[in-house]
Amino acid sequence: MVKNITIFTTNTCAYCVMVKRFLDTKNHTYDVVNLDEQPERQAEALALSGALTVPVTVVTKDDDTREVIVGYNLSKLAPAIA
Repeated sequence: MVKNITIFTTNTCAYCVMVKRFLDTKNHTYDVVNLDEQPERQAEALALSGALTVPVTVVTKDDDTREVIVGYNLSKLAPAIA
């Protein structure tokens, strides 16, 4: 079961919008960390993903395990939220 979803985004990221729309269609709530507005959190996104790109979606399960999905990758995101 999903406990929490956090998406690291920027103002100009089209794929970020697509991830949010996908989660909306699945009726999942999520927290958004906009790196344009919170640049101090860029290091956190990099540490989680190892990537300098967005979106970075962090799915935390009830047992506190986390799955990190980089980009608009439905083949990883869909099973992570199932």
